[in-house]
Amino acid sequence: MAPNNTHEMTREGYDNLNAELEHLITVVRKENALRLKEAIALGDISENAEYDAAKDAQAETEERITEIEEILRTAVIVDESDEGDDTVQTGRTVTIKELNLGITATYKIVGTTEADPLNGKLSNASLVGEHLIGSKAGDVVEFQVPDGMAKYEILEVKR
Repeated sequence: MAPNNTHEMTREGYDNLNAELEHLITVVRKENALRLKEAIALGDISENAEYDAAKDAQAETEERITEIEEILRTAVIVDESDEGDDTVQTGRTVTIKELNLGITATYKIVGTTEADPLNGKLSNASLVGEHLIGSKAGDVVEFQVPDGMAKYEILEVKR
């Protein structure tokens, strides 16, 4: 896993963050500026709800821009075509079976900024993802969870 001061991610995740940053800078910033201008034109800004909402939106946008810039600055893009070993790593797809419930699921292991478990993207830093990293097909991974022990069998690892 990447050191704490970096953000490990797939190329897709990196490209998606770049696209979001571009949209925020070129579209959302301009929309926020227009909203502020229109709110100021309404007059007294001391009790102007439109002005307050526009300022809040502007602050949220700038905060997200700063956050994305920091993530991209410290990004480490994993080589998903790596022909190395067959272990679970960021960028690979793993099929697991939850042995306590008998549920089988397939996830792509991704960086924390890309995680979306409901859409098959599991963070490498999540409790499950963290314990799967380094395992191979056929391995059984057990670890403590708040309500007992989780037990997963790795059925398949794909690049």
